[in-house]
Amino acid sequence: MINFKNIQTEVDAGFLYKILAENEKDPNVAKVFTEMSAIEHGHALAFLAKNNLESSHLPLPSGKARVLELIGKIFGYDYILGVLLDTEKSISSSILHARKQTKTIPSISDTAHVTILKNILNNHTEISGSNLARFEKRHRSVGGNALRAAVLGGNDGLVSNFSLVMGIAGATSGQSEVLLTGLAGLLAGALSMALGEWISVKSSQELYENQMQLEMEELETNPEGEEKEIALIYITKGIPEAQARAMASEIMTNKAHAHEILIKEELGINPEDLKGSAMEAAITSFILFAIGAIIPVIPFFFLSGIAAVLFSALLSAMGLFLIGAAITLFTGKTIWYSGARQVFFGLTAAAITYGIGTLIGVSLG
Repeated sequence: MINFKNIQTEVDAGFLYKILAENEKDPNVAKVFTEMSAIEHGHALAFLAKNNLESSHLPLPSGKARVLELIGKIFGYDYILGVLLDTEKSISSSILHARKQTKTIPSISDTAHVTILKNILNNHTEISGSNLARFEKRHRSVGGNALRAAVLGGNDGLVSNFSLVMGIAGATSGQSEVLLTGLAGLLAGALSMALGEWISVKSSQELYENQMQLEMEELETNPEGEEKEIALIYITKGIPEAQARAMASEIMTNKAHAHEILIKEELGINPEDLKGSAMEAAITSFILFAIGAIIPVIPFFFLSGIAAVLFSALLSAMGLFLIGAAITLFTGKTIWYSGARQVFFGLTAAAITYGIGTLIGVSLG
């Protein structure tokens, strides 16, 4: 049986890497993306040949790939690479899991998509160390994670406030009560999300800054011990002992550089990660939650009773379906499956709270 899903995945990956190559300012990094595109295209052709099909059967990029291209144009092309890397990691994990279940021998190619970027970069000596560091940092810290956070933030706001609004609508028949509760839920939830995000980012920054300060104090008070630590770090990476100790001695001639090496290698802290704004993260969380939370409240601005409830459920179902469709950017499931699943769970939660609200309303009445 022909697995057209695998062929489509390779076609989409080749298309997206081509988009990245066309929009990458650094010519050497663009060359890497061009090679990645060619590799993925070759995989797609290989799938066709394996199934005795001509290259004319190669499908066009999917709608999901086109949506990612649009997202790249609007929010930046790093989002595309983030999603690509997430997809390849997911595919590799699925292959390894299947091999465990079927007790088949693992292959190097099972995880090739995850490591191939690094391998290509290592084979291009013309890519400088600074460019490589910039490339890895930039594409590791953004992309799939940021996009996923946006989708899940909107989902949290929609599902929680939809359930709250339905509960109050079931307990009361007044338009103003539901509207007031919905807006209060929106504000309370968004503020809670914003504060939680601010505390998370700020506390992480303060923890890392404290560890970096302690490392600097150790460097000042015990430079011999820190030099030995640097040497040991390089030895554990496979560098010969004499060379490692010579490198450590040279590094210690510049305390700022030694401090940078120690916090990165010993503490695992990347100073670039501390530059994120806690306030920016808080505001983003507030907005994303509020966008989702306002959807079920909108009908109650101009309707009441069962008409408002049904309209709210319709709008919320549409929002849930769109969120489910957006989730397919990371999961690889079909839009209809993921969207319908999201609608089912969201409506089920709302129906339960509506029923509970109705029972409470009858009881109080």
